[in-house]
Amino acid sequence: MSAPVGLVVRAVGGGPCLVQDAGRPGHAAIGVGVGGAADRASYELGNRLVGNAPGAAAVEVVLGGLEVEATVHVTVCVTGAPAPLHLDGRPEPSGAVLTLRPGQRLRLGVPASGLRSFLAIRGGVAVAAVLGSRSRDTLAQLGPAPLAPGDRLALGDAATGEVLVDAVPPASYDDRPVLRVVRGPRDGWVRDVERLVTTTWRIGSSSDRVGLRLEGGGLDPVPARGELPSEGALRGAIQVSPDGRPVVFGPDHPVTGGYPVVGVVIDADTDRLAQLRPGDELGFRWV
Repeated sequence: MSAPVGLVVRAVGGGPCLVQDAGRPGHAAIGVGVGGAADRASYELGNRLVGNAPGAAAVEVVLGGLEVEATVHVTVCVTGAPAPLHLDGRPEPSGAVLTLRPGQRLRLGVPASGLRSFLAIRGGVAVAAVLGSRSRDTLAQLGPAPLAPGDRLALGDAATGEVLVDAVPPASYDDRPVLRVVRGPRDGWVRDVERLVTTTWRIGSSSDRVGLRLEGGGLDPVPARGELPSEGALRGAIQVSPDGRPVVFGPDHPVTGGYPVVGVVIDADTDRLAQLRPGDELGFRWV
């Protein structure tokens, strides 16, 4: 028996709208990374608010613009970047648990801060799993394609609890976060690794789920070191390319890399990386 359709996509906006879940760990040996929701805390909060089991698939929305129409009664909640919400034109707060009636439309506007919002749907999004996950890996091109107008989102069976909270406060983000980093295994491959924590960096326009390109300066590689064999990589690793420009790996990073890793953003701070827009500034500090 096929899963019932709960929502139909009527419009998408400024950035990709991707189905994401908790990712697909355990497949690095075959070249597939974990991936999953870029801001895990916001994704998990949304699932809890609509009474879903951990790991239910949701929709990750970049810079708003998604509009969906309900085909049945469906309960949803938007977390993460505080996108302005309109339900049939009526404003609703981000973080509120909403029940849509058949025919009603919910539209996400552009958030005032942050980058990625998460549309959690009671029951989750029912799409075919690939290697145990319903998430879209943009580097490996695994999982469901980005949403497009006319797509029909079937409801899953992930609802396991009651909806106990009507709303939570919308998220807010500081203007220039200072993220915690530990020294990387190749910090000696640049002459001036301390510049990593004394420079105000800016997010480059070519940043995506694979990695954030940092602008505003560079580090000075040590030429005598030569080439580095490919090594395992992880989310939050800060690689330095031969031209000295750092890149911070995101959720869809490659599982190996050949450039030196001079620092690693601690796991607890990588969700904040997921909410940085091109042009935003950030700093680092050693821990």
